Amino acid sequence: MNVNGAVAEGFEPVREAFAANFEVLGDRGAAVAVYRDGHKVVDLWGGTRDVDGAAGTADAAPWEQGTAQIVRSATKGVAAVALLLLHQRGELDLDAPVGTYWPQYKAAGKERTLVRHLLAHRAGVPVLDRPLTPAEAADPDLGAAAVAAQAPAWEPGTDHGYHAQTYSWLTGELVRRITGRTIGEWIADEIAGPVGADLWLGLPQAQHARVGRVGQVDAPARSGALKTRPKPAVTAAHADPASLTRRAFAAITPLPDENDPAYRAAALPASNGIATADGLARFYASLIGEVAGGVRLLRPETVELARGEQSSGPDRVLVVNTRFGLGPMLHGAASPLLSPTSFGHPGRGGALGLADPESGVAFGYVTNGFRTSVTADPRAQALLRALRTALTAER
Repeated sequence: MNVNGAVAEGFEPVREAFAANFEVLGDRGAAVAVYRDGHKVVDLWGGTRDVDGAAGTADAAPWEQGTAQIVRSATKGVAAVALLLLHQRGELDLDAPVGTYWPQYKAAGKERTLVRHLLAHRAGVPVLDRPLTPAEAADPDLGAAAVAAQAPAWEPGTDHGYHAQTYSWLTGELVRRITGRTIGEWIADEIAGPVGADLWLGLPQAQHARVGRVGQVDAPARSGALKTRPKPAVTAAHADPASLTRRAFAAITPLPDENDPAYRAAALPASNGIATADGLARFYASLIGEVAGGVRLLRPETVELARGEQSSGPDRVLVVNTRFGLGPMLHGAASPLLSPTSFGHPGRGGALGLADPESGVAFGYVTNGFRTSVTADPRAQALLRALRTALTAER
């Protein structure tokens, strides 16, 4: 596998791990980027743009610098920052009831749901009694109406459970109510544009040619990687149609075709953002410092607010111990990040973006081949281990 791009001196272990992801862990097409103190120190890509592009055939378009992919739930980290920015600007009170901004949300026992509950997966509405079709889910009015009418599965604020799909309409409708713009428009104008990040929520027609096809892939049978098996409780929860786990991920039924241009053009901040690895890393770099050629988005006090633990322990949906700040996932056994000070968000089965204030590092990894992992993909974890090695060698 030819690995393209460059790494700064001292970051060679990341190149080695990235190459091994293709040779050992079966990556088809992927990219990784790392920023240090606002400057790019890793920019690597390789493989084919499309997951089903067979190497050596006419349809095997190569992954190029600037190739983008859908990043699934890594989009949640961007959606959370949209709300944090509104708070930083004085337009959103995190301790106000959601109904202050969205009166219809006060139905069915949700009157005391606070904005911070929504951000930290404590709102109690990870499921919909009637799932939405992909076409319905793409309609922000229908999605907002569905979660506004939904009775909570637990008293809001008393526990946490991953809002796998409903995070889209919870965050998106708050942004729309406050700004008058869709969350996709707001992110383009207030985040991606000022930062200079190749990151979209609602893919513009002009960018379609840059985005590869994604799909589910199996890990190589003889990868040499440590074999891990889900806990029996996790397996049982995913198999039970009545469980919160199964119902949360099935809030959109049937599952959307992630390669459908109509789906990519929709703005679902829980699941369908599209980014380059550089765009994801650059976004996170802008949260903890000024990024070269761009701006700093969050003030230090807002960063501390974002990564202050809000939820910790057994997750009612994921059935493992998870940790959340005000939107981002925090470092833990179920979702290891670069260090205990890191915050970010994975995308189910692949992508990962994070920032680490202590080291000044921001990281982005995107791939076209999704695995069954939810919060800790082996390929992203291999890259993080290599990055830790490089940072440790500096000391």
